[in-house]
Amino acid sequence: MKFPIRLSGRRKVIALTGASTLVFAGLVTIPATMAHAAPGCDITYTTNDWSEGAGTGGFTGTVVVKNTGDAITSWSLKFAFPSGQTFTQGWSANWTASGANVTATNLSWNGGLGTGASTSIGFNGRWTGSNPKPTAFTLNNVACTVGGVTPTASPSTPTSPSASPSTPASPSASPSAPASPSASPSAPPSPSTSPTVPGVKVDNPYSGARGYVNPEWSAKAASVSGGSRVSNVSTAVWLDRIAAIAGTSGSSSNGSMGLADHLDEALRQYNAGSGPLTVQFVIYNLPGRDCAALASNGELGVDDLPRYKTEYIDPIAAIMGQSKYAPLRIVTIVEIDSLPNLVTNLNIAKCATMNSNGGYVKGIGYALNKLGAISNVYNYIDAAHHGWIGWDTNFGPSALKFKEAATAEGSTVDKVHGFIANTANYSALVEPFFTIGSSVNGTSVRQSKWVDWNQYVDEQSFAQAFRTRLVSEGFPSNIGMLIDTSRNGWGGSARPTAASTSTVVDTFINQSRIDRRIHAGNWCNQSGAGLGERPRANPATGIDAYVWVKPPGESDGSSSLIPNNEGKGFDRMCDPTYTGNGLNGNNLTGALPNAPISGAWFSAQFAELMANAYPPLS
Repeated sequence: MKFPIRLSGRRKVIALTGASTLVFAGLVTIPATMAHAAPGCDITYTTNDWSEGAGTGGFTGTVVVKNTGDAITSWSLKFAFPSGQTFTQGWSANWTASGANVTATNLSWNGGLGTGASTSIGFNGRWTGSNPKPTAFTLNNVACTVGGVTPTASPSTPTSPSASPSTPASPSASPSAPASPSASPSAPPSPSTSPTVPGVKVDNPYSGARGYVNPEWSAKAASVSGGSRVSNVSTAVWLDRIAAIAGTSGSSSNGSMGLADHLDEALRQYNAGSGPLTVQFVIYNLPGRDCAALASNGELGVDDLPRYKTEYIDPIAAIMGQSKYAPLRIVTIVEIDSLPNLVTNLNIAKCATMNSNGGYVKGIGYALNKLGAISNVYNYIDAAHHGWIGWDTNFGPSALKFKEAATAEGSTVDKVHGFIANTANYSALVEPFFTIGSSVNGTSVRQSKWVDWNQYVDEQSFAQAFRTRLVSEGFPSNIGMLIDTSRNGWGGSARPTAASTSTVVDTFINQSRIDRRIHAGNWCNQSGAGLGERPRANPATGIDAYVWVKPPGESDGSSSLIPNNEGKGFDRMCDPTYTGNGLNGNNLTGALPNAPISGAWFSAQFAELMANAYPPLS
C-alpha cells in the first residue's frame, strides 16, 4: 500500500549527527586459524563526527570489511588511531583497546565471511584536535587495502585482548552472515547506504512511501470473509520475545518468519514497485514487561536487563544494520506500555521495582542508542494515550521520564525520531461532536464521568499537545507523532451521527461520544470497536502518519487462563464477566468472549472490526 503525501514544512531533513557514542555493527573478517586460506581484505572506514566544545568531540566509526580472499569462519581486525583518538565502546564484535591500538574479533554468530562478501562493524570514540582516519588495517595479521589502495604501513600490534565492553553473549537467534551488512546498529547516527557517504534520515519516513504488507498477517486477514478488502494494508511486525527474531513456527502469536525473513520480503516488495518502502517493527521485550498488566507479561524477569541487551537488542540491531536493507525505511516502535507505568502505577510492586532498578529506562536508552545509530532506522517511543497520561499530573512527568530514557545508556534525544500514541488501544482519533472546551448548560465536559477532568478528549489533540510538551523538555523541534488507528474507528450502527441535545453533561457526553467503550480505562478486545483510518502520511499538523501498529485481529489477551510457553499471562481485564477495578472505575471490561492469548489470531474480533470500520469498508 502507499502512504499518501501531504506536504508539510514542519520538519527538515535530518543529517545523522549527535550523541557521544560509536558503533560497529556485525563485522566479519578472516580467521587466523585458517593458515591454508589465501588471505585478502579491503577496508572502508568512515566516521560521523560532532563537536562538544573547543577542539574536542566524539564520533561514530563504521568499518566495512570486504573479504577478497578465500572464505573464512572467524576473524580478527586490528588498527591504530593516528592522532590520540580513544575508543569508548563498540558492538557486534568483541572489542579491546590499549592506547591507540584497537582489536575487534567476531562473535559466535557473525564469524563467517565468504569470498567477495562484506560486512560492517561500528564503535564510539572521542577525539581532541582532529580526527584523521587510520590508514592501515590487518585482518588475521594480513595487511588490507584501504578503499582499494595498498597502505604504506601496517598498524602497530595491539596488546593481548581482554574482555570487551558490552559485548553480546551468544544471541539466541543467530542471524545468518549478511551478504554485505552496512550501517552499524549501535551508535549515534551513522553513515547510510553507501559506506563513503554520510547517512541522512528523511524528514518523515512515511512520506511518499509504500507500506510493507506482512504476508503472514495478510493471509490471516484474507481467510476471514471480506478480509481481502484490507489484507494488503501495511501493519507492524511484533518482536515480542527473543525467539521471534529467528521466527517461531510452532507459536500461536508469532509466525515462522523471523526479522531477517520480513526484511528480505520487504526488500522484495521494494524492488517489485517504485519509490520508498517503510517497514515497521515493534520492539517489545523489556525486562519485567508491562508491569501493571498480566496478559502481556514477557519472558524476561525484572533483573534480566543484560539478557535484553545481548540476546534481544544486539541481534536485532545486527540484522537491521545489514547493508542490503539500506534502501528500506525501517521504523521501530520502542517498548509500548512501559515508561508511563513509572509515572502512574508505582503503587504496583513490579512497577516500583522497574523504577528503582532502572530496567525500563536503561533498556529503552540502550535500544534507542543501538537502533538509532543505523542510518535507515527511525525510532518512535510509545507515548501511551490520552486516557492514560492526559491529566496534568501525568502529562508533564511522563515527558520528563521519556527524556530520562532517551538520554540513558549513551543515547541522546537525537536518536528519537518521534513518538506514537494509542498503540494497540481504542481511543477515538477525533471526537467530532465536542472538544475539551465544550460545556453543557454551563458545565464543562471535563466534569463528566467519561472525561473525568482529563485535559483531552481524543488522540489527535493529545498527540499534538504532547509533541509540544516534549519539545519544551528538550526533544528536537522536528520530532513527529504517529497515531495507531488500527482499531479506533467506532463505526457501525452505534456510532452517533450528531451531538446530543441533552442539557445534562453526562447524558450529553454518553450520547455524543463515538468512543463507545464502557470506560476509557478498558483496553482488552473491546466489543463494538472498528477499524480506523487507513494508514497515511502527514494527515495533520505534527503527525507523521496514521499507522496500523496493532495488527487488527490479533488478540490483546485471553478471556480466561490459557497455559502457554510464550510468557503470556491472564489478565481479568480481558474477562468479559469481570466487574473491574480502580483503573476502570470498577466497571465491566467490555471485552469480547472466547479470546486467545495476546498476539494470537482472533477471527471473531477481526470480523467485528471490519463490520464497525470507520471510514466504512467498501
